[in-house]
Amino acid sequence: MMFESKYDVIVVGGGHAGAEAAAASANLGSKTLLVTMNLQTIGQMSCNPAMGGIAKGQIVREIDALGGYSGIVSDLTSIQFKMLNKSKGPAMWSPRVQSDRAQFALKWREMLEKTPNLDFYQDMVVGLIVKNNQIRGVKTGLDIDIFSKTVILTNGTFLNGLIHVGEKNFGGGRVGEKSSTGITSDLESYGFISGRMKTGTPPRVDGRSLDYSVMEEQPGDETPSKFSFLEEIKPIEDQTSCHITYTNTIVHDIMAESFNRSPMFNGKISSTGPRYCPSIEDKIHRFSDKERHQIFVEPEGKNTVEVYVNGFSTSMPEDVQYSAIKKIPGFKNVKIFRPGYAIEYDYFPPTQLTLTLETKSIENLFFAGQINGTTGYEEAAAQGLMAGINAAAKVFSKDSLVLTRSEAYIGVLIDDLITKGTEEPYRMFTSRAEYRTLLRQDNADIRLTEKSFNIGLASKNRLKRIQNKQEKVKSYVDFFEKTSYELDEVNPLLESVGYEPVPQKGKLAKMYARPNIKKDHMISLPSVKDYIEKNSLDIEIIEQAEIQIKYRGYIEKEKNNADKLQRLEDIKIPKNFDYDSLASLSFEAKEKLNSIKPSTLSQASRISGINPSDISVLLVKMGR
Repeated sequence: MMFESKYDVIVVGGGHAGAEAAAASANLGSKTLLVTMNLQTIGQMSCNPAMGGIAKGQIVREIDALGGYSGIVSDLTSIQFKMLNKSKGPAMWSPRVQSDRAQFALKWREMLEKTPNLDFYQDMVVGLIVKNNQIRGVKTGLDIDIFSKTVILTNGTFLNGLIHVGEKNFGGGRVGEKSSTGITSDLESYGFISGRMKTGTPPRVDGRSLDYSVMEEQPGDETPSKFSFLEEIKPIEDQTSCHITYTNTIVHDIMAESFNRSPMFNGKISSTGPRYCPSIEDKIHRFSDKERHQIFVEPEGKNTVEVYVNGFSTSMPEDVQYSAIKKIPGFKNVKIFRPGYAIEYDYFPPTQLTLTLETKSIENLFFAGQINGTTGYEEAAAQGLMAGINAAAKVFSKDSLVLTRSEAYIGVLIDDLITKGTEEPYRMFTSRAEYRTLLRQDNADIRLTEKSFNIGLASKNRLKRIQNKQEKVKSYVDFFEKTSYELDEVNPLLESVGYEPVPQKGKLAKMYARPNIKKDHMISLPSVKDYIEKNSLDIEIIEQAEIQIKYRGYIEKEKNNADKLQRLEDIKIPKNFDYDSLASLSFEAKEKLNSIKPSTLSQASRISGINPSDISVLLVKMGR
């Protein structure tokens, strides 16, 4: 027999969301089948060859802490590591790696093939098997019915995908790969509402044809870190540089002269693209006062000459792309491997889902990734992980896992999608998280490992390691709070960084809290150095303690605010709550509440159009 008679979980699609969903459900003991149109492109980086970045790096570390694979794959296949925003406070620090595109996909495939309980099948899923509003399986292009208790759709940009290059357009989910058909119309027949979105990608060029001497070199960090909290995963040693160059008015003029040939401006593309990652023609049009735009020249791997031209995403005709890109410094003799293009695809407004990513209309059917209107590998992977966890929970009749906004960026992401919806490709930013001081990249393991252990993903050893780390950090912080400094130790240090000498002794923690005093200053003090050596503290412990001492006030303030919000999170709203019976609610409030069906009073308070008086009405009705 080609298949198991019945699976616990079927995952449709092998991108970042699908790969994480399949790994999570299989690792939780579910018999899982990953169905994808091409087994050779599992974990493919369709756009830029990089993972992480502002807020996205925090998500990758959260995925790792929860037992996902993205951080491990990124570390094992990176060619450069950078911690972004180091000049700002630690809430803004964001890890990012430049990846080897080919190795990244190969490592994903290898890790999935080593995962127990996971089968693979190459075919197009064209429809769903549904009975009594419950998912029963999927139908494939080869007219095969595969049965399952749950299904997770992670179709990426493949649902009725349409690729645009200038005046030309053709069906495809990615260049060189056909689009997926059938699922959209099938879902619409069950009452789902769909929409269209757009994304784009820049040209890929031959690195041998570039002149790097006129560009700014961008090396990796001198002391690189990593994404994964696992001890056996080591930081990268041999790094590859990226480069920066800029467009100019000549480039802009060449593009602007051909705007009438651009599908963005001539009406061929009407769907919404990502606001925060616009095409080069969009940037030139919207910011006509700017004389130049930054271009990041990023290698696609160590063993290839292919280069990704980040910042030059475009769907202009090939001849216009070529004429314009040649005028960028360093690109005079450029050879293009393939032109940039835009792609339109179907998505389903995520307000049709619950916080577990299960659909409201069909039980045991989950959506994850770009089908929910997001953009970015990291956002997709996070949704896939959570969908995989919650599908497995449904299979085994266990409690679902829902992360709150004060627990994880992943919680912010999913709550934003389900509660507010999105009409443009959703991208995570630190500004979306009201508790970003709590949700730092450095403490993702402390925040989430115990939750992962409780559901069966994190090992006991991993949990013990986190508990040991917390104990060491606490003891180190206590040392600073209880130990007094010697004047002959600290006064030379204070003077070296512009402070007046102090006349009397005080606690080391008070000294450490001063803005100009950094960890390198403190660990140079004999008493501190002695403590570190005696207790074998690594850099992770030292940095964690520094954050806790220096930012204690901010952290405590956010924690108090989060605790207040948690009181509303704890007030659950019954599944079939009758909002229409409440005369004091406005018509708009009833309409929004009936549509979203919030699971808690806190979620209800975040729905657009719901005001504090509506929450008061609900509080009274629920006896609070």
